[in-house]
Amino acid sequence: MDLLFLFEWLDQSALATLSKANGGVFAVVQMFHLLAMAMLGGMVLVGDLRLLGVVLRDLPSELVLQNTQRWFNRALVVMVLSGVFMSSAVAMKLYYNSMFWAKMGALLVGVVFVYAVRRPLLNFSHDTLDPRLLKLVAISSILVWFTVAACGRWIGFS
Repeated sequence: MDLLFLFEWLDQSALATLSKANGGVFAVVQMFHLLAMAMLGGMVLVGDLRLLGVVLRDLPSELVLQNTQRWFNRALVVMVLSGVFMSSAVAMKLYYNSMFWAKMGALLVGVVFVYAVRRPLLNFSHDTLDPRLLKLVAISSILVWFTVAACGRWIGFS
């Protein structure tokens, strides 16, 4: 499915006009985007490093993951909303950028992994799960989200 029409619409939208005309607004939204990325990445690392037994070993992993998931959800919402706003300023450029599509694909994989694999699997008591499975989930999660971050960073260079 070709999404060119969506990017053309976004490029002509009121969001694009606001983001292109007012650098201060863009900078504030970009700040929230970066803060949300830091929070999301931090929650992924804290939760996954707990599953690996590296940090917060004195706390039950279920408790750590429950708390990090709550903040992960909030960060994801802020990141997506601010990302759409920032994308409106350069929508057509992004449409033709292969690293943008790599990031969007990796982001989709990450979101599906969190909500369809990691969260349902880890809703069970972690004591009943194979420790190797917990480690596999944690390493997979870190790799997926590192890929999202690396692709996002590479957009500026391509």
